[in-house]
Amino acid sequence: MFPALQKTPAVQSTETPASNPSFPQTSPTPEGPVAATDSSPDHVTLRIWLPVQFDPSAGTPAGDLLFSRLNEFMNQNPGVKIEVRLKALEGTGGLLESLAAANAAAPLALPDLIALPRPMLESAALKGLLHPYEGMGELLDDEGWYDYARQLAYLQKSVFGLPFAGDALVLVYRPVAIDVPPRDWESVLGFGSPLAFSAADPQAIFTINQYQAAGGAIRDEQGRPVLDEITLTEVLTFYQQASLAGVMPVWLTQLEAEEQVWQAFAEEQAPMAVVWASNYFNQSSSLAFDTTIAPQITTDGSVYTLATGWVWALASPDPVRQSLASLLAQFLVDKQFLGEWNGAAGYFPPHADSLAAWGNEEMRPLVGRISATAQLIPSEDLLSSLGPTLEEMVVLVLKQQADPLMAAKSAAERINQP
Repeated sequence: MFPALQKTPAVQSTETPASNPSFPQTSPTPEGPVAATDSSPDHVTLRIWLPVQFDPSAGTPAGDLLFSRLNEFMNQNPGVKIEVRLKALEGTGGLLESLAAANAAAPLALPDLIALPRPMLESAALKGLLHPYEGMGELLDDEGWYDYARQLAYLQKSVFGLPFAGDALVLVYRPVAIDVPPRDWESVLGFGSPLAFSAADPQAIFTINQYQAAGGAIRDEQGRPVLDEITLTEVLTFYQQASLAGVMPVWLTQLEAEEQVWQAFAEEQAPMAVVWASNYFNQSSSLAFDTTIAPQITTDGSVYTLATGWVWALASPDPVRQSLASLLAQFLVDKQFLGEWNGAAGYFPPHADSLAAWGNEEMRPLVGRISATAQLIPSEDLLSSLGPTLEEMVVLVLKQQADPLMAAKSAAERINQP
């Protein structure tokens, strides 16, 4: 049996935290060929790539849980050793770039299991950098998986990932300023206080959410991007009314990213904002005031939100290693562990049965309600097709430089190409 997993990353990236002097550190992943990992039947080293935020050696509650879980797997599988390597989430040396580089120049350095957010899963799989799971249909047929989480796993009808963390758009607000959070367009207009969201988001996530909640389609029968002019006019008309009511002031058109939305909320420029739940769970404790969350607004108050998440994906081309990595991935999506880890890490559990182990007991019913109705965020190619046009029209309407009807007509004509 191998010794317990050392509480230190095996390899550091440019974003790896300072090393713990109590443990030896290894050098960064080499760019050139490396020696083959020992994979004899009685000695196998599985390599996992993680973003720094999921570091099992960080000493955080979530890190400690993952650390213990990995050790438990090794204890149950004598002869298997796990090596964790940390990567930046994006950019130079990031997960996707490193995966592509290793695949091209150093295949022996490829990870066996890699944690990827949904957009990166799509990109990596379409580039042939990942391998589908075999025989996972029964696992994912479990009715306990939320619909959006089950969709996270699939790409082109093949299972490319096992979901381990969920996220959804929510309304964060200050209870001292808002007794009962608004649920629909009519009630939010009555508040007269700003609702912060990234109006200049090039992917127009919030607007797409409002449009879909109102019944608008984003693909036609042939799978091509499409916008319904009537539904989009309704959404943009609401934006115009919200702008005139002070709910969507013109300064929202300067917000391109969620970090800016959160900053505006933290600086009390708005008593409510639309953010990803993980942002709220991981940053609310640093605020100088109390906050809580609710389902985000929709046209009629029904609970409808876009969701995304993280999955475990297979990157090694070796069938034997894929089989072992698949076993580890299944071990890491155990329902009890998913609940505990997501509660500690600030994410939604992707499986309903995991809610009982999710940390915040008072918020469990709300998280379950949001998760049960959440829809997977559109694919990256669809967002890149629809987003810029919608962002442009939203900015024009909020700046009162375009009429909602004409803006919707222009967007539909631009997108709905024959």
